[in-house]
Amino acid sequence: MPPHPSSRAETSQAGSDAAAFVVAPDRLAVLRQRADFLKAAQARRAGTTGFLLQARPRAVEERAEAPIRVGFTCSKKIGNAVTRNRAKRRLRALAREVMPLGARPGWDYVLVGRPVETVSRDFSALRDDLQNALRRVHADQSAKGAHPRPHGKPAK
Repeated sequence: MPPHPSSRAETSQAGSDAAAFVVAPDRLAVLRQRADFLKAAQARRAGTTGFLLQARPRAVEERAEAPIRVGFTCSKKIGNAVTRNRAKRRLRALAREVMPLGARPGWDYVLVGRPVETVSRDFSALRDDLQNALRRVHADQSAKGAHPRPHGKPAK
């Protein structure tokens, strides 16, 4: 009996798009510690129709691990266990496809599922959402450094 294929790499029957679905195991790591999720929740956010993206640059002493770390969460607001698992599967597939191209090394990302939309939204629309969210999260950082707010004026 042949061995079961690895869960870290998926193959696609899409032909020329097959390379987009194969990700080196050392490129993406999955967040598992609650503390990492809490740190990401305090950092940058980019909301989309299909999900919420939370992102944070890791401290220098934390960067010894995989270059890009991704976490997934879907609360009971999404639905029953079957619906939550489907939403997380879609978010994982999305991350494997988009993160190696758009995410930055040394950053942690958390994808938070939204009720109804994460499961029902077209996958190509979710892909576009993630690409735009990554751009916004990283553009915000460069914009802050380029145009600092004058002291004394409150943030709107």
